[in-house]
Amino acid sequence: MKRQKPKKRKYKTITLKLSARQSKSLNNYCEARNTTPNKLIKKNIARYLNGFEKSVPEKYHVSDRQLDLFNED
Repeated sequence: MKRQKPKKRKYKTITLKLSARQSKSLNNYCEARNTTPNKLIKKNIARYLNGFEKSVPEKYHVSDRQLDLFNED
């Protein structure tokens, strides 16, 4: 019986810019915690990445009238 090949995953690249000081701070933190910057960032944004692939639940949408709360005449 042949083993099936795992499904090939598609990855997207996201870039962000950090100042030299921020980069050094990130690298020092990761070194102290024995992790990589990529793992640290992914772990911290995981709650925004999981569960929204099809649609965003209504509770996360901003209503059109939200900015008009204090503009009652």
